[in-house]
Amino acid sequence: MKINKTTTLALSLGGLMLAGSVQAQENKLYLFNWTEYMDPEIIEAFEEKYDVDVVQNYFNSLPEMLAKLNAGGVSQYDIIVPSNYYVPRLIETGLVQKLDRSKLENLDNVMEQFQDPAFDPGAEYSAPYQWGTTGIVYNTETFPDAPKSWALLFDPEVNPDHPFAMMGDGQVSMGGACAYLGHGYDCTDMEAWREAAQLLLDTKERETFSGFTDGTPALQQLARGVTHVGLSYNGDYLFFKDEDPETFATLDFMIPDEGAEMWVDSMLIPAEAPNPDMAHKFIDFILDAEVGAQLSNYNYYASPNAAAAPYLDEVLTEPPVQPSEDDMQRLRFTPSLEGDALQTFQQLWSEVQSR
Repeated sequence: MKINKTTTLALSLGGLMLAGSVQAQENKLYLFNWTEYMDPEIIEAFEEKYDVDVVQNYFNSLPEMLAKLNAGGVSQYDIIVPSNYYVPRLIETGLVQKLDRSKLENLDNVMEQFQDPAFDPGAEYSAPYQWGTTGIVYNTETFPDAPKSWALLFDPEVNPDHPFAMMGDGQVSMGGACAYLGHGYDCTDMEAWREAAQLLLDTKERETFSGFTDGTPALQQLARGVTHVGLSYNGDYLFFKDEDPETFATLDFMIPDEGAEMWVDSMLIPAEAPNPDMAHKFIDFILDAEVGAQLSNYNYYASPNAAAAPYLDEVLTEPPVQPSEDDMQRLRFTPSLEGDALQTFQQLWSEVQSR
């Protein structure tokens, strides 16, 4: 709220209004999250426990989230939920603040693998929210003997006739091409990128390529038979399979043997959050064992909360939500890119999309 400071009376009234604004702010929490990613009952329980109103805003992509933060959102939101490879970018640009670990009693509930993530050493800025994998979804009737491989997308001899889609997230599609070529999903070598970009361009030229399609739309295309192979997220796949088992009966989710993406979405507090104290309370609330399980049971994604395990629905403790031990060895985080590396990647990806 801007205060008119032109007269003494206005200043006095402004002081009273500011005090009221601070009090009102203490009773609100502004959450900036992905769409369809929060159980309404969790919000209701948090509001009741802390006598606070949670105001939810949504983004559909990480570039959209970043743009809104840079356009003033850094002082408008208390909690944001970005994916792992955007976290370093947020830290380095000063858009987020360090967590006060003394206010997070439930941090010890976090699984060991998420306590010191490469994208945020020491977890100084972030606390994990949900995690999952990106893999290949395919029609088992079309490919009864499908190889557990990116070849289902990139080898025209394996899939000569049936339409397929790739993902619009450039780092995921390039990572898949790198993995198929033997460079590893998380490759950052310039020559490996060039080879991967050429493979993607060659793949685009095939008549059966239907375009770049992400997440839920990719699953909808597969369900309608528009495509027979695509990329999506394990939780989304399981959600739709559970909601419509008949339609999704012929579709299966697969993590390629060459490697694929493991991602984690984390909770961070913007640098100028209006209510950082309540933000810490919210993070700690989500890290509670039963609340963490409730969130995963709602979202169909894996919980990064070790203490939540006894409360999880059984379907969340097995593939595709919980990858097998062998598949876990093949999963990698999408690398965070900055500076010249980011610029080079963006140039290559723009060429892939435009040609």
